[in-house]
Amino acid sequence: MIPYVREMDFKYGRPDQVSPLITRVVADNPGPFTYVGTATFLVGGQRLAVIDPGPLLDTHLAALTSAIAGRPVSHIFTTHTHADHSPLAHPLKELTGATIVGRAAPEATSGEAPDEASFRPDIEIADGEVIEGDGWTLEAILTPGHASNHVAYRLKEENALFCGDHVMGWSTTVVSPPDGDMSDYYRSLDKVQARGFATLWPTHGPPIRDVAPFLAGYIEHRLKREAQIVRELGRGPRTIAEMTPRLYIGVDPRLHGAASRSMLAHLIHMARNGVVRADGEPSMDAIYSLPGQVEPFR
Repeated sequence: MIPYVREMDFKYGRPDQVSPLITRVVADNPGPFTYVGTATFLVGGQRLAVIDPGPLLDTHLAALTSAIAGRPVSHIFTTHTHADHSPLAHPLKELTGATIVGRAAPEATSGEAPDEASFRPDIEIADGEVIEGDGWTLEAILTPGHASNHVAYRLKEENALFCGDHVMGWSTTVVSPPDGDMSDYYRSLDKVQARGFATLWPTHGPPIRDVAPFLAGYIEHRLKREAQIVRELGRGPRTIAEMTPRLYIGVDPRLHGAASRSMLAHLIHMARNGVVRADGEPSMDAIYSLPGQVEPFR
């Protein structure tokens, strides 16, 4: 079971000092996929880094400008290019002159609208690359899965990870093909788990302090979902549309579309590993079955 953390003390636009080096400002864009809204993090004291500038909202840009309070900003880091994370990067750069760091927007989309296809950071960050600032050190950790260009950033001084949408305390993460990939996601979870972080700072929701059991629960949840799919297919060949309401009982119906996309990601991963098969390429409309079933397809 995932030990979710959902309580969060905040007000929209208010800068909250949440650790010695981190100030959080939450954008007023709540929703079924953003929870209470997008958190932008200011790192440092006199010379700042900004992580995930957020959605294209004038109110959020004004709140960030107020929180920065005239201090120089050296870098703007983006975890990925979905529309609730990176669009303010360039407007904020225009105001501060900061260098944008991240990974370019992918050509493939993922069901969530990504930032403009032309998005290009000033620095295309590589795995393990370190950028130092005034009292802070950030290391890039490539964490594809939720998005192919997803990057998390380790704050060395606090043994903390700004994990974007890779891990969230309030919910599981949507993995939506073609840009989202469940095989990549499992590898990225293992990568983060091996680092032994003290705190995870998701872009949506509160921090995760008890990291090891949380990540163990996250991985266990995914493996249980695959076991559920196997049991469901044991009843006979099924489509994703047939399986989703049965496997996501009690889930907000507004999230069923995203849930079906995550199920597709699982099925693609399982098909790669020979656990299931499809009548053709795995897709939303394919019929899935278990290997060895007498009548695998309808």
